[in-house]
Amino acid sequence: MADTRPGAMSRIIRWIDYRLPFVAALNHELNEYPTPRNLTYWWNFGSLSGIVLVVMIVTGIFLAMQYTPSSEAAFDSVERIMRDVNYGWLVRYAHSSGASMFFAIVYIHLFRGLYYGSYKEPRQFLWILGVIILILMIATAFMGYVLPWGQMSYWAATVITNLFSAIPLIGQSIVTFLWGGFTVGDPTLHRFYALHYLLPFIIVAVVGLHLIALHRFGSNNPLGIDAKGPQDTIPFHPYYTIKDLFGLAVFLLIYAFFVFYAPNTLLSPDNYIPANPMQTPNHIVPEWYLLPYYAILRAVPNKLLGVIMAFGSLFILFFVPWLDRSPVRSARFRPVYKWVFWLLVIDVVALGWVGANPPEGIVVTVGQIATFYYFLHMLILLPLVGKLERPRPLPSGIGAAMLGGGARLGAAGSPMAKP
Repeated sequence: MADTRPGAMSRIIRWIDYRLPFVAALNHELNEYPTPRNLTYWWNFGSLSGIVLVVMIVTGIFLAMQYTPSSEAAFDSVERIMRDVNYGWLVRYAHSSGASMFFAIVYIHLFRGLYYGSYKEPRQFLWILGVIILILMIATAFMGYVLPWGQMSYWAATVITNLFSAIPLIGQSIVTFLWGGFTVGDPTLHRFYALHYLLPFIIVAVVGLHLIALHRFGSNNPLGIDAKGPQDTIPFHPYYTIKDLFGLAVFLLIYAFFVFYAPNTLLSPDNYIPANPMQTPNHIVPEWYLLPYYAILRAVPNKLLGVIMAFGSLFILFFVPWLDRSPVRSARFRPVYKWVFWLLVIDVVALGWVGANPPEGIVVTVGQIATFYYFLHMLILLPLVGKLERPRPLPSGIGAAMLGGGARLGAAGSPMAKP
């Protein structure tokens, strides 16, 4: 007969934990983990992205049970999911809207890191892993966009995969390999389906490394200064678990609005037309979260140079920790960098607008200017501002700053009188 006395389960857990310290590790990393006491709601987006990733994997598994990766049956299988499978419409809309939510959250998370200098010493590898996650997300999202096998799916796959043909000598061979033949068709769909299913689990693995790197040196904070003792930190639980739960509740309201009331707002109407290789859509566009890269691609007349710049706009993010040499992390204390940062935000929004519109008239000009500024910002302004800017004095500590007292330090670490 099983032991039902109080404490029996805890003894079992202690027995297991002594031999495999999983519970102890979770308690240390999630409960006792010392966190800067001044984190704002901008720090909610890291945990939110992890939750949405789980939602995407779970809904994706259920969709995979009903989807048929065949050029002749893919479109009809999606329609069957929507019409005949119990709650299939809910799973599909949760998945398609979840992709947009996922990218929106990660982009906010990324720009928050840029604003508060979360990529600086000693968190460079944390930043690099974040960029790797973004690249894997883009690859996963593109392959998922192809799976419904509508008009926009088919032609987006044709256009994007054809970009590799610009690579000298081996370009056409790469395209043939991606297609699995000499045109986008059944083998292409099978390959994209397999990779779209696999890549999210690779993302989970990289997210695990991202968390390990985060907990190695702790979270950055709005002041951009390191915690110097217990007066600067609080346990993650219950303070930030409650804060994250409130942020999650607000997010779920927004997410539910798109799932139940506006599921097609962020989707292309052309994707509700079956793929037709003989009829090209008037304007081929990717999903909104890929529009800035698409705008950079189209801004350059030379195909090879456009491909290099589009991919370069992503890969340049790897070098941000070394391009920005300012000793101060947070833009709160960098008056020039703060303005430059907001110019970058405006520039990326402009690139998104350019990518969403046909390349004609003023759109072409804006696209070229915005592309030029993006690389100007990363390669010229970021190093120049970091070298020439005179930051404001830093607080002596997180606790002192929150209490409004304590000495202040200059950007180079020299003591300064409190203003």
